[in-house]
Amino acid sequence: MKFLFDRDTWQELYDSISKNKVRSILTMVGVWWGILLLIGLLGSARGIENSFNRLFGDFATNSVFIWSQSTSKPFKGFQEGRRVRLTLTDVRKIEENVEGIEFVVPRNQNRSLVVRNLLSGTFNIAGDYPLLDKVQKKKLIHGRFINQNDIDENKKTVVISEDIYKQLFEKDEDAINEYIRINNINFKVIGIFENSNVNMGPSSDIHIPFTTFQQIYNQGEKIGWMVITGKPDSDINQIEADVKLLLKNVHKIHPQDKRAFGSFNLGEAFGKLTGFLTGMQFLTWFVGIATLIAGVFAIGNILLITVKERTKEIGVRRAIGATPFEIKRQIVVEAVFLTLVAGLLGIISGGWILIAMDKFLGQGDDAVFVNASVSISVVLIALVILIILGTLIGLIPAYKATSVKPIEALREE
Repeated sequence: MKFLFDRDTWQELYDSISKNKVRSILTMVGVWWGILLLIGLLGSARGIENSFNRLFGDFATNSVFIWSQSTSKPFKGFQEGRRVRLTLTDVRKIEENVEGIEFVVPRNQNRSLVVRNLLSGTFNIAGDYPLLDKVQKKKLIHGRFINQNDIDENKKTVVISEDIYKQLFEKDEDAINEYIRINNINFKVIGIFENSNVNMGPSSDIHIPFTTFQQIYNQGEKIGWMVITGKPDSDINQIEADVKLLLKNVHKIHPQDKRAFGSFNLGEAFGKLTGFLTGMQFLTWFVGIATLIAGVFAIGNILLITVKERTKEIGVRRAIGATPFEIKRQIVVEAVFLTLVAGLLGIISGGWILIAMDKFLGQGDDAVFVNASVSISVVLIALVILIILGTLIGLIPAYKATSVKPIEALREE
């Protein structure tokens, strides 16, 4: 390694590059573009992934939403088109008989007039259990979410969205423990949650205890839909199939009836998204490394031309005692130097692009790229790849330089 600190080594390297500045710069452009493309695409992929994680981060992704519809086949004396209604009994049977389930959250919803003083509006009112906060986490700005005590005592408590707060309350007014009227019934505000960009199931502006919803809307045991979350190691697709089969048996529905129950499998959708992001990262690595290889080969080709031009010089060096290893070493150093400098410039340029993307496309709730970036480990891997490729491609002209005998090299015109 001493030769790396030898002034003559770097002087010779400088002389070689400076003789053909334009050619050297053009050969470096290929490597620069390859590493720039790699950093830019990997950072963009990470930004998109972060954006999706921010959107779905508040949801238990291993979940399925199931609701009842109308039958499409006659069965056991029942006619086609029979309306099916889900009940709390269905929830209990699912919990007892379907394996792999972590939570079953029944939900109800209605649209009602909400009034506070002289302000009013018609909003979606959801009857919910505290479990909803585990499946679909609410980002509370003030106060709390519904708790078990609210359920047990049928309390007139309400959790409202930030939008509802802005419509019914004055700016900076403290809404906690204040009252709003729903269906002419007073409800105490106990929490305010941040609006979500993504709604799974019907959007809910206002949440009240499930048992209170049953009373004021006279729902009895009926529910609108349910959210079922599987355990981390369970197959949500199998859970969905098992739940639908159980519900068909309970409600006497034809086993092949595909219309009786509707569903949205968040776990399956999220799996497809994850697969897309993985494929995108693989494609990014493939395109980036392929471009890098093309750029490095360009450097190798230019060095072959340089070796051809320096044949006589190499012959002189060989004649005065330079060993083949020293000749090879100098050319390999030149290849690695060009590759590494171009790569470092590409990494810096890629970093600037990611900073610009974050500034112009990564801000706000609707940002496409959130914190578009690459890790230090990725940068180090890219540098190692560059050094390896630069060394390997440098060996080709290096062996070419030492394959000519000194006396023949001296005769070269």
